[in-house]
Amino acid sequence: MVTGLLPAGNAGLLTRLARMLNERRSPDCFALLLLIPLALLAGISAAQVGATQPATAPVQSPAPAQAPAQSPPAQAPTTQPTPALPPAPLPAVRITLDEAINRAFTHSHVLKAAETTIHQAQAEEITANLRPNPVLSGDSQFLPLFGNPPNSPTSTTLDQLSQFDVGIGYLIERGGKRHHRLQAARDVTAQTRSTVLDNQRTIAFNVAQQFIVALLADSNLQFAQQGLDSFQQTVTISEERYKAGDISQADYLKIKLQLLQFQTDVSAAQVARVQALATLRQLMGYTAVPQNYDVAGDLAYTPVNQNEDDLKALALRTRPDLIAAQGGLTASKSAYELERANGKRDVNVAFNFSHVAGYSSGSWFANMELPIFNRNQGEIARTRYAITQAQENAYAASDIVLTDVESAYAAVSTNQQVVQLYLGGYLKNAQDSRDISEYAYKKGGASLLDFLDAERSYRATELAYRQALASYMTAVEQLKEAVGTRNLP
Repeated sequence: MVTGLLPAGNAGLLTRLARMLNERRSPDCFALLLLIPLALLAGISAAQVGATQPATAPVQSPAPAQAPAQSPPAQAPTTQPTPALPPAPLPAVRITLDEAINRAFTHSHVLKAAETTIHQAQAEEITANLRPNPVLSGDSQFLPLFGNPPNSPTSTTLDQLSQFDVGIGYLIERGGKRHHRLQAARDVTAQTRSTVLDNQRTIAFNVAQQFIVALLADSNLQFAQQGLDSFQQTVTISEERYKAGDISQADYLKIKLQLLQFQTDVSAAQVARVQALATLRQLMGYTAVPQNYDVAGDLAYTPVNQNEDDLKALALRTRPDLIAAQGGLTASKSAYELERANGKRDVNVAFNFSHVAGYSSGSWFANMELPIFNRNQGEIARTRYAITQAQENAYAASDIVLTDVESAYAAVSTNQQVVQLYLGGYLKNAQDSRDISEYAYKKGGASLLDFLDAERSYRATELAYRQALASYMTAVEQLKEAVGTRNLP
């Protein structure tokens, strides 16, 4: 029989093991014998742990006479170097339409190249206003290169036999050539200025048109994202209804497939927005705005109430291309007067000082070409026909201005009617139809086909409305271009 002193916690276990060994009822006595030492070791370890635990001391108040012990000075905590944070991205620069046009005027390389033609024309004015340079002449004759005459020193030979002449001449222009040259150059400069202003008019329209395209792309992206978020909720509700057995698996799969269309619309809208902003940046100048810029503004409807005849009259006064054509007529008349002046023959005058045979004298000379055969008839006739050509070009430019205003005004009126149709009820009807169908479908009162059809109609109507707004705003910009001013009365 197995006995011994054991901890109280393991006495019952070892008593049962000893009883089993004494009775030899267990088929595996050898295994039981191995378990006994393990139990003894576990009990001894538990007893040692209990003996080593200290007793809890009572809390005593500190003696008042004792001074507190000085603790060692605390060391300052070592500061770890803070890793440098990456620079925060700069906020996107938002520009308005007027700012975009001004930046294009400042940074557009095409416009800068056109503006140099003004400086070139002004340089031509300087050239046209220049007077002829005087002509200095001189000569020496009968120099004793191979020896002096007999019994004649060199100084005597130079004084008595050689000849020296010094003269100055000047061209006197007749017919007022310098005045006509300057006037013709000034007229060309005025025409060039109008041409550059017409380039600005074209660039302003191109920037405004592309700015509206960017606004449309931004609006379509926001609408596509809102539609995706809204339809995602519909998919979630449909999944719950499918799990509850309210709809079939086929209807649930149709809903999920429709979600793909919304995701595709968002991706397409993102690409369109990036492309629109890139094209607008090219028109403004690549360095005019940072890469992460954005457009500020919304697609908005502002009615145009001006009269067409008033706009035509304003265009005839302000269109730069028409002013340039009229300036071409003025320049051609100045060119004609200049060629007539060129038909007048100029006079060359000169004064010569001569020293011959020991005597000094002065001489006056004058010469003029006799206009017997060449009186500049060809250039005079050419410039006369050029006046007729410039007159016809001015008439054609006037017709173009009136046609542009008429076409632009018709486009504004038509697009204005389309926008008013949407605002008059069609836009709200499409939204109400979608909301009613969505609510009825979620409550089980409408079929899936009715809901999807209402959703497609609403999306198509919203996109068409945004396109109508963009078309109307583009038509207004086209009308401003046709009139030739950014501020319609």
